[in-house]
Amino acid sequence: MSTHEVFNQAVDLTPYDVSDDASLLEGLDRAGGGWAVDEVRLLGARAGGVEAQEWGRLVNENPPVLKTHNRYGHRIDEVEFHPHWHDLMTVAVQHGLHASPWTDDRVGVHVARAAKFYVWGQAEAGHMCPISMTYAVVPALRHNPSLAAQYEPLLASREYDFGLRVPSSKRGLIAGMSMTEKQGGSDVRANTTTATPSSDGTYSIVGHKWFTSAPMSDMFLTLAQAPGGLSCFLLPRVLPDGTRNRMMLQRLKDKLGNKSNASGELEYHGATGWLVGEEGRGVRTIIEMVNMTRLDCVIGSAAGIRNATVRAVHHARHRAAFGAALVDQPLMRNVLADLTIESEAATAAMTRLAQATDGSARGDEQESALRRIALAVTKYWVCKRAPAHAAEALECLGGNGYVEESGMPRLFRESPLMSIWEGSGNVAALDSLRALARQPDSVEAFFGEIGKASGVDSRLDDAIARVGKELSDTSDMEYRARRVVELMALTFQGAQLVMHGNSAVADAFCASRLDRDWGIAFGTLPTGVDTGAVLARV
Repeated sequence: MSTHEVFNQAVDLTPYDVSDDASLLEGLDRAGGGWAVDEVRLLGARAGGVEAQEWGRLVNENPPVLKTHNRYGHRIDEVEFHPHWHDLMTVAVQHGLHASPWTDDRVGVHVARAAKFYVWGQAEAGHMCPISMTYAVVPALRHNPSLAAQYEPLLASREYDFGLRVPSSKRGLIAGMSMTEKQGGSDVRANTTTATPSSDGTYSIVGHKWFTSAPMSDMFLTLAQAPGGLSCFLLPRVLPDGTRNRMMLQRLKDKLGNKSNASGELEYHGATGWLVGEEGRGVRTIIEMVNMTRLDCVIGSAAGIRNATVRAVHHARHRAAFGAALVDQPLMRNVLADLTIESEAATAAMTRLAQATDGSARGDEQESALRRIALAVTKYWVCKRAPAHAAEALECLGGNGYVEESGMPRLFRESPLMSIWEGSGNVAALDSLRALARQPDSVEAFFGEIGKASGVDSRLDDAIARVGKELSDTSDMEYRARRVVELMALTFQGAQLVMHGNSAVADAFCASRLDRDWGIAFGTLPTGVDTGAVLARV
């Protein structure tokens, strides 16, 4: 008698097409990036393929290692990666995920880049950090036209050229960012790193950075206190004369997730830096970089939410319990439909933000105003939803989802990162309120956007009215910030779904998220939701 006959187990999801995603493809076309659909489909098929999925597994099981000294005792400050890290980076750079919008003047280029980032990030999330940083550094670097002229072509190059060499001698560059300090965290104005002017126009940088993203990058933007106040500087790892810049890696962080990517503590011992922008305007100079990386936080969270949804639905379609497939069990259908609605709402919001970024880059003031407020609001909410969503999706697989081989624990560990990176929940919520208070055109643009959907669904109309009421009441506004921003985010998502989404998804979203006929956990959708139509989207 056989004791090891395997049955009632899901088949392997891999290989699958990550870009087989109706919400993504509809949004890509709607937002002006339809010309990129073939490349998105090509990259999506590769992201879900056996090779890329295996690369992702191996780079997370073999995280980077810091080598501070060589065998002879000389400092080298190098980070050693699994070889497949470089394979992942090569594909990302070849497809322009790191900088293509800065060299392409087609309408929808930021939307196309967002779609590619979304699908390829589902192969492996960690390496998207240096890709995002490189994308974001370009607009900040333009505050120093001389540096931009020298380095922007290399930052935008489609060649990934890893190694410690003079930046100008390389075929392509990757950039990082180094802002936060032990005593400050998100309060970057509390930075104590100093920048002393030198006679040759450079600055000598001294200080300790608590978190440096992607410390193996070719160059970094950093903040330091110059004589004129907090300022932004560009620091290459190798100086033009071929000597190493005095940037010492102290240790790599042992993180909850994002294991494949290196994050480290970095000390500047009289490192050489070049001023970017004006002295005393460091935050204003670097804020454009922060906004670009915040967009990628939303994209990354939306990608993780979609990935978790697909894995949960796939399992439920292949696993039976109590005489029926899990996907046909009424309560499981409620859970899976709820997860799907969350995914479609995140993807729709992500697409609209990428479209606003594209418009802003073209000088559209209305789109710039919308982006300022909607990006902060959506960054707060979508990134905040990712961990709860990942936990529920993991639970759909039961014990099978709790083991590493399923890939779900990696998704779960990754899920909180985007809500912390580039400002935790409180920072994002308070930034939203600051934009509302200081930039009235952002308020007007936000209501103009959600108002486009007025009159289509009474539940959305009521939510729009509640947003107006909340914003008109300034009492205890900081204390109420999360409630207010959450409502704004849900209303923004609802407007996108009502205007452009699947009708069953939009109806269920409005009934649950806006009309509040919803419980606290996923799987508490109201009776009457067309779960079949919703799940057909996955």
